[in-house]
Amino acid sequence: MSDLSDAASFAVVAGLLTIIPGIDTALVVRTTVTQGRRRGFAVAFGIMTGVLIWGAAAAVGVSALLVASRLAYDAVRVAGAVYLVWLGTTMLWRSRRHRETTPADLAGHSAAGGEAAVPRPAEGAFRSWLRGTTTNLLNPKIGVFYVAILPQFIPAHAPHLLMGLGLAAIHDAEGIIWFTALISAVHLARRFLDSDRARKVMDRITGTVLIGFGLKLALSSR
Repeated sequence: MSDLSDAASFAVVAGLLTIIPGIDTALVVRTTVTQGRRRGFAVAFGIMTGVLIWGAAAAVGVSALLVASRLAYDAVRVAGAVYLVWLGTTMLWRSRRHRETTPADLAGHSAAGGEAAVPRPAEGAFRSWLRGTTTNLLNPKIGVFYVAILPQFIPAHAPHLLMGLGLAAIHDAEGIIWFTALISAVHLARRFLDSDRARKVMDRITGTVLIGFGLKLALSSR
């Protein structure tokens, strides 16, 4: 096949992987609902950064260790499982501690001479980006996917690293389109979800999903 047809074929496979709901989708939706569109995009760009790194690693053969070495695969798998369970548990704990502020609470606080309650500021864009990157890099199944699929679409005459980055960039371009549509849809619905109670529910749902993914990853084999 020509380079163009190789890239087109990879785009079809990567596009299907992009729209399948998973950890990435859960994180982007949760962040957009609880912290807004900018933080949602920060997480999405973190995920796409992870994709580029996996693409480069697969192109130069680094992620082949995940296939060749059971120890390397298990190390990344356990680290990813622990991270996901920790992230999900943190969200569940936050939802238990967080209580919706009522008008009576504010009135009572004001009457006592205190200042109005100030919502906790959203985390910085860098931390959101870092969460997206870390979550993607600690998912060994992404690495296995890249090392198993990517070489099939790299012509023998092409520079492997450059071609691998190019294919990962195609995957990222599809991710930008998908996450932009997803974040925009969630943002439109955010006014109906922008309350302490909705955030609590979102934290509980996303936390449970992440813990479930983490346990599934911990118990999975190749």
